[in-house]
Amino acid sequence: MGKLPTTEPDRLLDVREAAALLAVKPATLYQWAYQRRIPVVKLMGRALRFRLSDIEKLIADGVRQPLRGMIEEGD
Repeated sequence: MGKLPTTEPDRLLDVREAAALLAVKPATLYQWAYQRRIPVVKLMGRALRFRLSDIEKLIADGVRQPLRGMIEEGD
């Protein structure tokens, strides 16, 4: 049985890798997964994996643009 080809965005990250990208503790990711706040791939048993594309989307969705007035004040 061969290895399935994976594209980079669909690469599966373990809890430590995903936590490092999000700058949170692995325990936080376990909690978010339990609360279904983040998409997760559950492997046989309890092993959790996170798609790189899901982590990148979570980061992108959290980006907030600065208020226009705040930019002008800083100039």
